Amino acid sequence: MANTQIDVREVHVAVGVIVREGRVLIARRPDHVHQGGLLEFPGGKVEPEETVQAALVREIAEETSLQIPLKSLQPVICIRHDYGDKRVRLDVWRTDKARGEAHGREGQSIHWVSPNDLRDEDFPVANRGIIRALQLPFLLAITGHIHAGGEGGQQLHRALAALPAGLSERDHARLVLLRAPSMSAEDYRALTESALGVCEPAGAGLILHGPPAVFDDNPGAAGLHLPWREARSLQARPVRDGVWLGVSCHDARQMDHAVAIGADYVVLGPVKPTATHPGSTVLGWAHFRELVSRAPIPVFALGGLTLTDLDEVQQAGGQGVAGIRYWWPQS
Repeated sequence: MANTQIDVREVHVAVGVIVREGRVLIARRPDHVHQGGLLEFPGGKVEPEETVQAALVREIAEETSLQIPLKSLQPVICIRHDYGDKRVRLDVWRTDKARGEAHGREGQSIHWVSPNDLRDEDFPVANRGIIRALQLPFLLAITGHIHAGGEGGQQLHRALAALPAGLSERDHARLVLLRAPSMSAEDYRALTESALGVCEPAGAGLILHGPPAVFDDNPGAAGLHLPWREARSLQARPVRDGVWLGVSCHDARQMDHAVAIGADYVVLGPVKPTATHPGSTVLGWAHFRELVSRAPIPVFALGGLTLTDLDEVQQAGGQGVAGIRYWWPQS
């Protein structure tokens, strides 16, 4: 009998996110290859005895003529995906230091596009985590103690005015997580209305915190963030596509569940000891890195962190820092 078993060995692929003037470089895959006809980020297979960064520099030069300084590459995300006929590991790195003019040297069409114009359906499924990472900011600003209604809106206005700028070209994509766990549902609705009026003119998206009902009450928000106690009982994505869905997680099992229900990102922590949760088990950097490596979606680090930790978070493969104290006025 013929052997009909499909070879599904994992293919290690170096993927480049090349940024120039706020846009990223994409190409269209040839029709005759795996996932042909779809869009892709430049890159290719990592050869034996080759580092990911060296493979990326080589592949991008071969495909586009662009020269990438090796030391300019920064990790974005690492995604494993099983297509059934092929398993891939996408090792994604970012640079804004590419030299030269891009050309499709293999006959492929190439384009510079805004991250916000990237659409899931135009790319292979495994690329969705990359798109999320490019569209999310590096900082997820969580509100601290906040009053109800208009007074809370004024607090938010003052905090947004002081929010650090200049960290990246993605400052315009600021997200605010409106967290008020002890507030009544009625007061939270009133606060949300006030907060939307503050965030929209400031160019910040408002993420609501709590059960799915809080988003149902305010569908104009940018998304919903689920505490683990709310996420654990869900079996499917509770909000429509096109708005953000985040989940607070503390371990691998919770992260797997967040991915299963269609989360766009997770917040993982605490990474360091915190004054607000002194009894919590601390992950530490090594365990944070390990958990991030298995996540096919962006991961924000939480717990005892400041803006000075952003580089270490990203070197560990994380999206960025989520927190309160780096931006929220202390009262």
